[in-house]
Amino acid sequence: MHEADIGISVDSAVDVAREAADLILLKRDLGVLLRGIDHGRKTFANTMKYVSITTSANFGNMISMAFASLFLPFLPLLAKQILLNNLLSSLPSLAIAGDNVDVEQTSTPRRWDIGAVRRFMISFGLISSLFDFLTFGFLLLVQHATVDIFRTAWFVESLLTQLAIVVIIRTYHAFWLSRPSPLLSALTLGVALLAIAIPYLPLAGWLGFVPLPLPTLGGIVAITCLYLIVSELTKRWFFGREHRKRVRRPRPLRLKAVED
Repeated sequence: MHEADIGISVDSAVDVAREAADLILLKRDLGVLLRGIDHGRKTFANTMKYVSITTSANFGNMISMAFASLFLPFLPLLAKQILLNNLLSSLPSLAIAGDNVDVEQTSTPRRWDIGAVRRFMISFGLISSLFDFLTFGFLLLVQHATVDIFRTAWFVESLLTQLAIVVIIRTYHAFWLSRPSPLLSALTLGVALLAIAIPYLPLAGWLGFVPLPLPTLGGIVAITCLYLIVSELTKRWFFGREHRKRVRRPRPLRLKAVED
């Protein structure tokens, strides 16, 4: 048992076996181990979803806000608008812990890879910033938006794209082929509808928002749809490249079960 990576015993085994074991099964059922491994891999996969989504979104927003602040003669978003954006975008993330997981993500063991997280953050964060800049150009050069319309439109676009990336990154497959958990689906759809409705609600003026003209709102929705397509294509490229990089497979664990 000392030679094994994880020594396993049962509750009815001799004392020396139980003392040497890392795990003690309370009943004679090795299926408990399989279920535990499966749940652990699902937890790890959902944790990586959250880390990847959060780091890439924050990295992209930081770049967009920094560049916008340098070149615009006004603050791109007010402090209370930024806080509201962060609050609403975080609501669907609460449901990621119980999200459905693809079979491919639990079929083999995976390890923490900070390099992969960094590469993901840069790749998708830059795409997020690219579409923010596209939004800036659309609002300033095409719509000739006022300050309040600019802030309202970017708030809506930023929130919608953050919700879109949750739906896309949660699966290795095309996002329309993998069903999210009911809670994640409900929160994502609810926040997306709220994002579009906020400029027209009674508290919009207090938050610094104004109703968006129909052409401006249509342009924001079109930019979000284009962001969905580009992010989906980038996801396939990124995960394909990462799969080819994982040449070394983790050494399988040696398990020894000792029963009385």
